Amino acid sequence: MAFRTDTPLVLDGGLSNQLAAAGHDLSDHLWSARLLRDDPSAIIAAHRAYYEAGADIATTASYQASFQGFGDETPELLRLSVRLARQASYQAEVDDRRLWVAASVGPYGAVLADGSEYHGRYGLSRHELIDFHAPRIELLAAAGPDVLALETIPDLDEAEALVSIIAGTGIPAWLSFSIDGPCTRAGQPLAEAFELVRAVPEIVAVGVNCCDPLDATAAVPLAAAVSGKPVVVYPNSGEGWDPVARSWDGRRTFDPSAVRNWLRDGATIVGGCCQLGPADIADIAARL
Repeated sequence: MAFRTDTPLVLDGGLSNQLAAAGHDLSDHLWSARLLRDDPSAIIAAHRAYYEAGADIATTASYQASFQGFGDETPELLRLSVRLARQASYQAEVDDRRLWVAASVGPYGAVLADGSEYHGRYGLSRHELIDFHAPRIELLAAAGPDVLALETIPDLDEAEALVSIIAGTGIPAWLSFSIDGPCTRAGQPLAEAFELVRAVPEIVAVGVNCCDPLDATAAVPLAAAVSGKPVVVYPNSGEGWDPVARSWDGRRTFDPSAVRNWLRDGATIVGGCCQLGPADIADIAARL
């Protein structure tokens, strides 16, 4: 069955915080992707927790997996990330509903492990960004996910590179931006970012993730109006990320009651990102 966005779907929450809650150390530069190699069963357990909380979609642990980080192991680990999510969908004890797998394609900045995905502007050309992303996308797509999640993209340069790779392939994907108020993290107007995908049929939804929940609420109707596509929205808890301490701090501002507004304004894929766990996803699912 082809991935569909004509009815609301619940996305999972933050994979890293669920793994950390289970006692796993994610302090090195490979973050949660390290467990693809070191403890695959932990990845399955995290995915399963989200499915059983009410998520329709699990996002793979491939966000930070790259040739720079894993070298020759990369192809097998990228394929493994999809297999683990699929295995979790088979094991999950859920009611009679279709469970989907989204293969995560994180931004180039995630590989640097220094918070660069929260500002973009890496100093790379579009061709260099294509050279970085294309092999990962090809491997993930061949592994058989239902959809690609091109996520936490901080600027138009990288978004244009990703869209150029996807366009014409027939592979369904969503594109979600990391934002700051009405702009991408790199400072470009969000309207320009959302307009980028209007004529690309492979992009089945566009939106925002890992951003302040209030920014997400303002972005949803803009994404729907500008792109003409369904909207995907999965903010973080509202806390701030300290790239030096590699920790989250500040006040949690996520309010699950905002889900009603997101649905009204055009969202069809709704979930959470960093610091939002299975209990939050269960709350979102109940509201849908």
